[in-house]
Amino acid sequence: MLIKLLIVAVMLIVLFSLFRSLYFLATEKDSKKTVNNLSWRIGLSILLFILLIVGMFTGVIEPHGLPTVNKPE
Repeated sequence: MLIKLLIVAVMLIVLFSLFRSLYFLATEKDSKKTVNNLSWRIGLSILLFILLIVGMFTGVIEPHGLPTVNKPE
């Protein structure tokens, strides 16, 4: 359960960072703040990917594929 909460929290932080960099890009035209926020977003996205892989391999998250379609014979 803890890893699922961490995944949701990291996803929300990634979205917050993305919109914050959009705000800096649109209003202040401060490229340093925009680049810093986008760099944080990339790092957090990598962390999110790692958390998903760890959750899958430990069995906390069970991946399931697309439903199979039976072809008519």
